[in-house]
Amino acid sequence: MSSHAVRSAPAPLTRSRPALLRWPSATAWTTLSVAAVLIAVAFAANGGLRLGETTKVEMALLLLFGLGGAGAILATPDRGRWWGMGAVAAFAVYAGWTLFSITWSIQPSDSWVEVNRTATYLAGFAFAAALARVAPRQWEGVLGGIVLASVVVSIYALMTKVLPGHLSADELYARLRAPFGYWNATGLFAALGVPACLWLGARRHGYGPLNALAYPAVGILLVTQLLAYSRGTLLALAIGLIFWFAVVPLRLRGAAVLLTGLAGAIPLALWAFARDGLSTDRLDSALRGPAGHQLGILLAVMVVVLLAVGLAVTFRAQRAPLSRLTRRRIGTTLLVVLALVPIVFAGYLFTTDRGFGGSISHAWTTLTDPNAFTPPNDPSRLTAIGSVRSRYWNEALKTWKDHPWQGVGAEGYATARPFYRQDTLDVLHAHGFAVQTLADLGLIGLALSLLVLAAWGWATARATGLRRRDKGQPFGPERIGLLTMTATVVVFGVHSFVDWTWFIPGCTLLALLCAGWVVGRGPLETHVDAAREPLPPLRGPRAWLRAPGPLFGAVAVIALALVVTWAVWQPLRALDATNDALAKLEVGDYQGAIHDAYLAQDRNPLSLEPLSVLAVAQAGSKDDSGALATLQREVKLQPANPDPWVRLADFQFNRLNDPKAALTSLKAAVRLDPRDPQTLGAYLVVRAAAQKK
Repeated sequence: MSSHAVRSAPAPLTRSRPALLRWPSATAWTTLSVAAVLIAVAFAANGGLRLGETTKVEMALLLLFGLGGAGAILATPDRGRWWGMGAVAAFAVYAGWTLFSITWSIQPSDSWVEVNRTATYLAGFAFAAALARVAPRQWEGVLGGIVLASVVVSIYALMTKVLPGHLSADELYARLRAPFGYWNATGLFAALGVPACLWLGARRHGYGPLNALAYPAVGILLVTQLLAYSRGTLLALAIGLIFWFAVVPLRLRGAAVLLTGLAGAIPLALWAFARDGLSTDRLDSALRGPAGHQLGILLAVMVVVLLAVGLAVTFRAQRAPLSRLTRRRIGTTLLVVLALVPIVFAGYLFTTDRGFGGSISHAWTTLTDPNAFTPPNDPSRLTAIGSVRSRYWNEALKTWKDHPWQGVGAEGYATARPFYRQDTLDVLHAHGFAVQTLADLGLIGLALSLLVLAAWGWATARATGLRRRDKGQPFGPERIGLLTMTATVVVFGVHSFVDWTWFIPGCTLLALLCAGWVVGRGPLETHVDAAREPLPPLRGPRAWLRAPGPLFGAVAVIALALVVTWAVWQPLRALDATNDALAKLEVGDYQGAIHDAYLAQDRNPLSLEPLSVLAVAQAGSKDDSGALATLQREVKLQPANPDPWVRLADFQFNRLNDPKAALTSLKAAVRLDPRDPQTLGAYLVVRAAAQKK
């Protein structure tokens, strides 16, 4: 745990105002810009499930990335190779396979939405790589923006507890889930900010008081994670921090930030767990208010105390740095303490009724059994092992085994799951990137995603000096910053293995910003040299005229961004037209509803909703044959989806008085969803009527 591995002399902390505070410095602009974008996406896109909000965010991001990418192509001087393009190309191939899956998808409309999401992520990844090329020295601003964004979002989430009557009057659950509407996303967004906070508090350069802010920031982020009861994010953060401490030589400084944050967060969280107003579901906001106000006071006290500790530690390190022997002793002590943790835990297992082996076996069975007991939705789940994920994973693997090579199409898991489920829950995702990808895109999709990971890993090792041949390179400030970004990606990657947070733009965009920046920065030796020399001036209009290649490239990027943005917009335009048709149905304007339904279907020919509304409008205008043909088109469009079969059967039975035809349709629906009680009930009623007729 010692920090004697640093090979270059660190820059001392300065009492003058840092670059970050010299308004309006480039670093300050970068920090505020990155934070503003991440915060806006987190609040505007929410949990990524609402088509309207998500589409608007995607369109704005695509235009931003397109203009930014074009600007990078125009402005960047000729510095040789564009690093990271291999990883970008691999990502593009994966996105292309996602797009191609529409052709066989059992839910092509949802696949289109997933393609839009993936295209936006690809654009963000490529933009981050280009930004690292055009503004390579703004890495501090990127990390600063991540710190600011994660803290702001976490403070808002905590304020929904502190001021429930104003911010979360209708909240049903005690688990912290704002602003995403999903507790694991709230915990993950906080976890993604912790490595950057460690960098801020542990770095050997910069403004001392600013660095000290990392101490209360870590406390806020850890409290947010604990109040979200998110075991997956705690596991992901632990692995990401292990990586950070293993590769970054600021171990003692980082340990001081982390341990101080833990010392403030854990007691506060335990206090909150013991308060019914903060840990009991379905309480009125008036009952949650007093405990929330107390939490706010304790949070303020924690921030003040941690800030004071941070200032003391920071300036103590500046005035009287620890000797190498003292650092080594402290590091050895911390390593011994860490090594004792698994030993003590193993000893505890030996004292239990099941013994060590029985406890391990029971834990593994509980973790992997699809029918295992699900932990309650309260703080006790933080120490529980059981989870419903094994059930979702089991169903995803069954889906994949029936469609091994290409899967059921992007986002098709939710439609395919009813055939395999043993319950009546409606679940949208398999809660794991690997199993979801297997179910949706098959072995080919998983192989392409692994190709992206391999390309990113190779480029990251090259940029951060983790290759064997880079051993001995100095740990300069930028290298430590890039390693911190890599640790952030590790946190997201580990969490993606145990949860499907890919569909939440706020979390994914933050991770892709780090991932793209690292690969776009190029080999370690290139930016080590660049740190010592002034950067060449950016290109100007005269350079574009002399060599118009970049100009053509910029125009192509903008054109591509506009085309993709238009394609992303179409499902939302179709939804708007469908809603217009529904509004006209309510007032009896059947012809107007038919017109709008056709318009919606033209905009999104893969969606069932326009056809469903069209069938209702046709039936209302006494065109039963047209309505029947429309419902049959629904079935033809998505034959593996039980919903259109149920709607067709309902029309055949209640409108056409044809129970035999309805029974045939319901048999198909029951085969696709044998556990749905409403479908089974309708099947019994229709079968009885068909037998009488």
